[in-house]
Amino acid sequence: MFSRRFWSRSPASGSLVLGLAFLVLAGIASARAGNSGMDVDLELVLAVDVSYSMDTEEQALQREGYASAVVSREFLDALRLGPSGRIAVEYVEWAGDGEQKVVVDWRIIDGPQTAKAFADAVLGAPLRRVYRTSISSALLFSADQFDLNGYKGLRRVIDVSGDGVNNQGPPVALARDAVVQRGITVNGLPLLLKRGASSALDVPELDAYYEDCVIGGPGAFVIPVQHTEEFARAIKTKLVMEVAGVVPPPGPGLVQRAAAKEPRVSCTIGEKIWMDHWAN
Repeated sequence: MFSRRFWSRSPASGSLVLGLAFLVLAGIASARAGNSGMDVDLELVLAVDVSYSMDTEEQALQREGYASAVVSREFLDALRLGPSGRIAVEYVEWAGDGEQKVVVDWRIIDGPQTAKAFADAVLGAPLRRVYRTSISSALLFSADQFDLNGYKGLRRVIDVSGDGVNNQGPPVALARDAVVQRGITVNGLPLLLKRGASSALDVPELDAYYEDCVIGGPGAFVIPVQHTEEFARAIKTKLVMEVAGVVPPPGPGLVQRAAAKEPRVSCTIGEKIWMDHWAN
């Protein structure tokens, strides 16, 4: 909220700020209007966890994984399989409720040059760490991004990665269901790098939590990451499958499909842990 003192002290400055804000918003609206009606094979939001449970080394590995994936031969080959040969991608970072940031706004990737430009933009943004974990708010925020981009995709997918469970914001399963009802598929990349650690917020069954409480929609799947050296391979596999529209076969393996049964892990376990340890 703007302070009363700021506006009363300098009305000219206030007008200047409003004018600049209008120009920025007008520029964004104009850019998106230019995209209006453009057909793409996929609209994809990469929603990446930057909560404090992720150290800066892990954050850098995540970014490097996404950047290397989009310029890989496998990704570019998958891109060519679609009717238009292009996708629209946005890179979002998230943490607690209300802590979502668009790091790289919607861009078209249709070949090596646009892929490299997207990768460079991801790598060039400053790293940040924010408190708490709200997967639910990240999903709802990401879902709203599709309504703003001006593209017409055959599919809409949110690719959410994280190393913890929801502990703030709306219940994650309800948010997931609301997103899926809008025709959006949610895929997951649960990061099990700290499995066995002693933090009170760690949940050993994070992969099951993601399967049962986070992902959903046609062909939804998770790819668990248990070691840092698996980051790049897992991210590349995931993006190639999403771009190609591949539905993983049922059964155990690297790729796990959404579970069609009662959750094995409580979908509110994060909120319960938080209340037990910090609310009393």
